[in-house]
Amino acid sequence: MKRTFLITGASKGIGLALAHRLAARDHSVIGIARNLTETFPGPLHALDLSDRAANEELAMIVKGSNIHGVINNVGLVRAAPLGDIAVETLEEVMRVSLHPALVAVQAALPAMRSRGWGRVVNISSLTVLGSVERTSYAAAKAALTSFTRSWALELAATGITVNAVSPGPTETDLFRANNPVGSEGEARYLSGVPMRRFGRPDELAAAIEFLLSDDAAFITGQTLHVDGGASIGKSSL
Repeated sequence: MKRTFLITGASKGIGLALAHRLAARDHSVIGIARNLTETFPGPLHALDLSDRAANEELAMIVKGSNIHGVINNVGLVRAAPLGDIAVETLEEVMRVSLHPALVAVQAALPAMRSRGWGRVVNISSLTVLGSVERTSYAAAKAALTSFTRSWALELAATGITVNAVSPGPTETDLFRANNPVGSEGEARYLSGVPMRRFGRPDELAAAIEFLLSDDAAFITGQTLHVDGGASIGKSSL
């Protein structure tokens, strides 16, 4: 069955990879991103979701699109050590990660309820398990995981499932810009991944796609770690 999915943070990385996977299966995809790209396989709206007016526009887009599922992928990293974190930075990171998620899901809820079918996937992060200089980002992603569990309980009898995917280090342009090949940052991240490699955006997209499918109808309120084993500890080798 052809369905319509909305993806935030859709112009690159995991969001763009997911859009291409869904489009290849004849689903419609609507993207929200700060910057546009010609490679997105559907309508892509340029919105800065840190802005309240943009979130109001997001709600209008969702309400007018008969959405079957929402993927909350947008996020903001403002790395800083404890002692140097401005309250305004924490507020900004929380606002970008959480406000659009709440707005989009609430706007999509009437249509999903009416058909008795819907999917929400929130993109969390391995950082929620503990990460240096990620106080704001990890807090925002932990809150998104909490959204996942609460919403799943509220919607359990409606045919709408709510789950989260927690990526480990993933080969995106942004990751490579901050951690070039051969850098200390690359080595640090690799040392925490038992598989000894980084994830690929399409591998994360595959996990998200499954949770959006009919085959995942009995899975709700869960967080799936897609991280090469990083969430379970280091290997003995």
